[in-house]
Amino acid sequence: MIHHRSLNEIVIFYTPIRYASLFFVVGISADDNELITLEIIHRYVEVLDRYFGNVCELDLIFNFQKAYFILDELIIAGEMQESSKKSILRVVSAQDQLEDNEITEKGWPENNRIGLRG
Repeated sequence: MIHHRSLNEIVIFYTPIRYASLFFVVGISADDNELITLEIIHRYVEVLDRYFGNVCELDLIFNFQKAYFILDELIIAGEMQESSKKSILRVVSAQDQLEDNEITEKGWPENNRIGLRG
């Protein structure tokens, strides 16, 4: 079941369907397609699930920068940029490799990924 709350031209679109124990609320304009919005949410959760391996809210809390990076690879300016899960995961893996190389070049401890010495 899809619920709407209209605020002039913006529609708050939410669904009680749980994707991998995550809930999503999306704001779209009144003339946007709700089924495409559901498909984008579904694709995002599929990519998160493949990247994190059975994604849960703690993965998003402690790795929010990766969740945003994946979302940026999927959507640009409100439109789906890339629909291929493999392409998105390939770019994210390349970014992870770059981060790992930078960490080892600077001599930071492997378990300290943000670069703080402690």
